[in-house]
Amino acid sequence: MKQRLILVISLLAAAVPLGILSDASAWGEWEKDYYKKILGFVPEGMRHFGGIDAPLSDYGVSGLGQTAGYYLSAIVGTVAVFAMMMLIGRWMLRKERRNDVER
Repeated sequence: MKQRLILVISLLAAAVPLGILSDASAWGEWEKDYYKKILGFVPEGMRHFGGIDAPLSDYGVSGLGQTAGYYLSAIVGTVAVFAMMMLIGRWMLRKERRNDVER
């Protein structure tokens, strides 16, 4: 099971640069002007939080090439999501065990 998970994650990370081949913009990476054009207005959350910069802006790291930046972003993102899921899972398991003891 563990090897299968590592294989799937590796394949997904290897597929990251395929998005470069598309002419369309990536899901959720639109500018405020795009929302204005498509929806006719800019959602309140976008107006309020739209200026936040990502830690790996444009999937790049200064000193690395674009492809290396994409892969680094994929790895960092995967590790971050995996770590959050592990923390949530442990929290839920601990909460469940506590409820079992109280019964």
